[in-house]
Amino acid sequence: MRFHFSILMSICLMLFSSAIMAQQVASVGSPDGKLQVSILVENNQAMYSVEYNGNTMLEKSPLGLLTNEGDFRTNMSYVGSEEGVVEKEYTQDRIKHSFIKYHANTLRSTFTNGDGKEISVLFQVSNNDIAFRYELPMWGDTRACVVEMESTGFRFPSYTRSYLSHMMRPMQAFARTSPSYESGYEADYPIERNQSSEGYVFPGLFQVGDNGWVLLSETGVRSLSNAAHLSKYTDGVFTVDYPNPAQNNGFGSSGIQLGLPGVTPWRTITVGENLAPIVETTIMWDVVEPLYKPSIDYQFGRSTWSWIIWQDPSMNYEDQVKYIDLAEALDFEFILIDAWWDERIGYDRMEELIRYARSKNVGVFLWYNSNGSFNDAFQTPINKMNTSIERKKEMRWLQEVGVKGIKVDFLGGDKQETMRLYEDIMSDANDYGLMVNFHGATLPRGWERMYPNFVGSEAVLASEMLVFVQDTREKEAFYATLHPFIRNSVASMEFGGVILNKYLNRGNQEGQKRLTTDIFQLATGILFQNPVQFFALTPNNLTDAPDFAIEFMRNIPVLWDETRYIAGTPGKYSVIARRNGQDWYIAGVNAETSAKRITIDLPMMAGQTVTMYNDKRDGTPFMETTRVPANGRFNVTIQPNGGFVLTK
Repeated sequence: MRFHFSILMSICLMLFSSAIMAQQVASVGSPDGKLQVSILVENNQAMYSVEYNGNTMLEKSPLGLLTNEGDFRTNMSYVGSEEGVVEKEYTQDRIKHSFIKYHANTLRSTFTNGDGKEISVLFQVSNNDIAFRYELPMWGDTRACVVEMESTGFRFPSYTRSYLSHMMRPMQAFARTSPSYESGYEADYPIERNQSSEGYVFPGLFQVGDNGWVLLSETGVRSLSNAAHLSKYTDGVFTVDYPNPAQNNGFGSSGIQLGLPGVTPWRTITVGENLAPIVETTIMWDVVEPLYKPSIDYQFGRSTWSWIIWQDPSMNYEDQVKYIDLAEALDFEFILIDAWWDERIGYDRMEELIRYARSKNVGVFLWYNSNGSFNDAFQTPINKMNTSIERKKEMRWLQEVGVKGIKVDFLGGDKQETMRLYEDIMSDANDYGLMVNFHGATLPRGWERMYPNFVGSEAVLASEMLVFVQDTREKEAFYATLHPFIRNSVASMEFGGVILNKYLNRGNQEGQKRLTTDIFQLATGILFQNPVQFFALTPNNLTDAPDFAIEFMRNIPVLWDETRYIAGTPGKYSVIARRNGQDWYIAGVNAETSAKRITIDLPMMAGQTVTMYNDKRDGTPFMETTRVPANGRFNVTIQPNGGFVLTK
């Protein structure tokens, strides 16, 4: 009897100890009840977990941060929580949807550390989306602190597989300009293999077995914080990592200089049983607001761009005239004139060139080097964007001569020092009625809504690497099937694509052979979203590309009112639908080695006669009229390294 009593007492003690070790203190669910966030305290550490439809998507994951005013990672005690609701509707240009309704339940949980200082974590949970951030109050008379690091983590079930792009080592690559967010992807990896020393860039996509998909990112990053990324996989967790101190040649702090009361950027978690919520999410814009009003009514559109195929030798007056004429022939709105224009064309002749473009109803974007002192990038114009006085002087001239926008290159860092430069450039440019595109740059984090003159960033292994690197050409279709689910899901992506040259050089002759079909290229013009698209067409395409391809590009939209996931598996194939006004475009590409025949549901085209652009077995492009059945189920074959487009 005594023996049985001892066993019973031992079991009770174990259960009691376990209850103390992990105590759920609060929870919040999505309006539809499917997505659930639980807040816990375990071993005096704040934790959270995520379930969707009763399935675990994130196991108990750490919360907390370290500041120079206190450690909020351990010795934490729960104080209490407040619940609330956020509802709003807004319109937004330059993203995947033009009208958004946002409804979220909120939970603000407050904790104290061992010194009695409070900190709160605010969760906003909408259907399929979670956004959370830290809120730091004043502690007595303390009005400033530095957030030095975070323990914020994401602990996935062990069977999870990842789709990640590694963070580049600082002060490497061309002219020591990295990181530039131009790494490829390691797709469908077991999470324990994610051991990149620099970690991984946002966003990151994860498949949690049969439970569904998770997309991690962040938003609301501006001059008041740094930009973060994911660590390598350590002890079963990915954590939020701050920039490597070596970025920007070692200048500037890696942490966040924060005025109190203050908040960190939002970390976002998008969850779905399938990939539709991943493709269609708007969480990165739902939780931010515009920081200033547009100074003018900015107009967006399509652009020609000589540098991508004709490269540096095209930076002369005569070749730019050819590309202005190309823009006119294609009914494009802009031309982008890239590096060296100040030396090889000159300011005086540039004014003449801008007047010529205006006579053709073509607006001009001009390229600038962001650099002054933080890397070795040498292309000119240089020392024009890195200081307030020179920047405003240059922008005044740009406004006077009628330039529509600027492309700023080689920023190469995520420190708060660099985030200030991004914001200063955009804010100053708005004062002079200029749009801003960034190249060799970080991921935009809510910027389309925050900055009304922002028109996209590269932040991807983009078209220039197709010109320079054989491996990138060989993987072009593979990467294209990833972008709608990862990089382009959270922000506009200026890829600089739609290449109709057979060879990626000026003569369109041997060397740098394109390995994807013409229709694949047209499809990426729909798959890849950006409000100003710098397309890679060349003057010779007017005569050597199929007439229907040129006509398609003459009418291709760049602004979308709605985006839907249709079908796809990252790394294999993707099919996305986008709507401009009443017109739907369905685009798909295939990265597999054999033709893929699929049946897709197209309720928006049910019973309608549509135009289909597709490839024959040998890759030859064709256009035909076809009809979508009344039930909306449409059969289509996508050739390897090929694509298709359907439109009215």
